[in-house]
Amino acid sequence: MKLSKAVLKDRIHACWIGKNIGGTMGTPYEGKTEMQDIRGFVTPSGKPLPNDDLDLQLVWLLAMEEHGPYNLNAQILGEYWISYITPHWNEYGIGKANLKAGLLPPLSGQYQNNWKHSNGAWIRSEIWACLAPGCPDIAIRYALQDACVDHGMGEGTYAEFFTAAMESAAFVVSDIRKLIGIGLSKIPSGCRVSRSIRLVLDCYDKGLDWKTTRSRLVEDSADLGWFQAPANLGFVVLGLLYGNGNFKRSMILAINCGDDTDCTGATVGAVLGILGGMDGIPEDWRGHIGDDIVTVSLDNSCIGFAKSCTELTERVCSMIPTVLKANQAAVQLVDPAIESGREMTVEEVEALSDPTFAARLYDMPGYSYSVDFIYASARVEFDAKPVMEPMGSIRIRIRFFNKTREARHLHIRLFLPEGWSADGWRRDVYLPHSNNASAIWSAKITANEKVEPMNRILAEVTAPGRPSVGLIPITILG
Repeated sequence: MKLSKAVLKDRIHACWIGKNIGGTMGTPYEGKTEMQDIRGFVTPSGKPLPNDDLDLQLVWLLAMEEHGPYNLNAQILGEYWISYITPHWNEYGIGKANLKAGLLPPLSGQYQNNWKHSNGAWIRSEIWACLAPGCPDIAIRYALQDACVDHGMGEGTYAEFFTAAMESAAFVVSDIRKLIGIGLSKIPSGCRVSRSIRLVLDCYDKGLDWKTTRSRLVEDSADLGWFQAPANLGFVVLGLLYGNGNFKRSMILAINCGDDTDCTGATVGAVLGILGGMDGIPEDWRGHIGDDIVTVSLDNSCIGFAKSCTELTERVCSMIPTVLKANQAAVQLVDPAIESGREMTVEEVEALSDPTFAARLYDMPGYSYSVDFIYASARVEFDAKPVMEPMGSIRIRIRFFNKTREARHLHIRLFLPEGWSADGWRRDVYLPHSNNASAIWSAKITANEKVEPMNRILAEVTAPGRPSVGLIPITILG
């Protein structure tokens, strides 16, 4: 696949401008659950409104620049959450509190989080799509590391899979219906996000007007409450379908659906920005918000954040070759715009819709997290919430995956809080030679009468003939 550098840069810039337009237009109506009747901006011309939809992506770009695509994972993004992102509301606050208590992602987003089905993740997916243009599986790989920090494996994470995949594919596929299909292929067919999007598609195909479609979507999602991903992503899809590619109509329709209006408008703007480039965004709307980025949820003592859509575009474009190379993407960036008008074949679109990789990502236990070391990776799995009472017990499994083609014995040593014990565990695990082969180690951990609010366990992993030591932190809450 060949992508023109100039066309790519234009579309990425339009993505951020569209994001800013939608966020600014929708913010005054955020949280209004009734249907709206807006026609355009109600804010003064010349400056965009601040919006966390874009704020957080500045942090993710900084993390990618500082750690690189080979190393970037949920643990690193969790550290950046604590270092640079100031809000403590809803899932943001729960995720940060769990991180500070010692829970690693996705446990940080899963444990006692009534907001894990909400909108906070999919609204920040564009950075992964822009770093992996035309490569939806690469985009969702990073989207998972992002979303799980504060949404665990809830609907909010599936929602970011959907938007990241759709936005990444939009660089090479122009048909909105096909893009929606690509997004759906990356999420479980039985999840609520999928259900809401398919409801909108069904209503549209039956020729129902957009207001009726909205009403049916609201009714179907009523049990979830406001600010939840299924309904709001349904509003995004409604805007894209009924707007029929028209930038203004699509955005106004999405915002008029109500609820999380800054997010729905911003995502519609980002998708259409990628599809149409700067020429596809009405000049009067571009002029209304300008090029600046105004932040609201960042610690601005950090000087590393992009200050404008132009700067953000330049920095993203400079990272794209490294991200594509790290993920062995079959994408070539070329100087002339020779490929800008070519439509993908049916077979190429079908390849982008392959669900196999995505299914491996979201097929994991609810209370689990992963840790990597040089020659293996480990997934810590709890049977229940990672909580212990005095004199209580909890079972822990560690599933090891071979990262090489060399069989090896792993020796595991536990370091427990004073007075705690571990019964029924094996000190050694045999890891077969095939790449990604797995083996399971387990232990029943029992506390004494002293249980702290945060209890640290360390599993030390060594292998004969290997100099490095794998360290697996395990936190159990009191």
